[in-house]
Amino acid sequence: MSSTSPSSNDAAPQKDHGRAGRDLKAAVGSAVVLLSAIAASLLFWKPAFMVIVAIAVVVAVWELRKGLLAKDIDLPEQPLMIGGVVMVVVAYLWGSAALVTATAVSALVIMLWLLRRGIDGYVKNATASVFALVYVPFLGSFVALMLAEGGRDGGGLDDPGVKGIITFILVTIASDIGGYVAGVLFGKHPMAPVISPKKSWEGFAGSTLATVGAGVALVVYLLDGDWWIGVALGLIAVVMATLGDLCESVMKRDLGIKDMSQVIPGHGGLMDRLDSLLATIAPIWLLLHYGIFT
Repeated sequence: MSSTSPSSNDAAPQKDHGRAGRDLKAAVGSAVVLLSAIAASLLFWKPAFMVIVAIAVVVAVWELRKGLLAKDIDLPEQPLMIGGVVMVVVAYLWGSAALVTATAVSALVIMLWLLRRGIDGYVKNATASVFALVYVPFLGSFVALMLAEGGRDGGGLDDPGVKGIITFILVTIASDIGGYVAGVLFGKHPMAPVISPKKSWEGFAGSTLATVGAGVALVVYLLDGDWWIGVALGLIAVVMATLGDLCESVMKRDLGIKDMSQVIPGHGGLMDRLDSLLATIAPIWLLLHYGIFT
């Protein structure tokens, strides 16, 4: 989608990357750097991964505020960022009950904070703020719940929490890669042409095959679980990842922007990469918590 800015006609034309829809070389390079940082934190001392999650929450809130300003919606950055980091930390240290409490308190603090701005736009900004609180830090805090499986210290491939995070990340990546390859090679029937013209049913089929295959392999060989849990994991991942991607596309269409930002070369904004991850983490944590770790 082209920018709605009056100066868009004067801007340099964007390079056409064909059916892939992205600069593949830059995208792969960025992915390697990010995955290397994640792998290092998980393998050596898993609490360090919580620093990455907290930074991601802060950047995502910044991107959401920047995007929503296009519709004259002004999120209160400070309480959202602080509340989001607190939610991630308490989820990791004290579990799901503490997360629910921290979310409720953060929402109330944000609504009180907005009172300082006066009456005009209060309902609009408060509603958007609570939406942002749930969409980013609340869903992101399930990553902390996953990582806390098996204890809050340590790291390495013998740690249940690390195994859970690796499974969650790889099965979501499998969905993206499977959909990308099948969509580029075989995509002919658009899934939601108004929302996301490049997303096809052939791509969805590729995502399904990739996630189910990855789910079974990861559950059986990494988590020592039953194969049918891997199938369930793959199906959950492909459905939720697709919905997350479509919801993010709807938001950007409504806001009149192509990417949330350009902080990740080849990928756009952080939210453009987190959409599938945020959508999949909660049901995946629930499945693995009761199907594998309990």
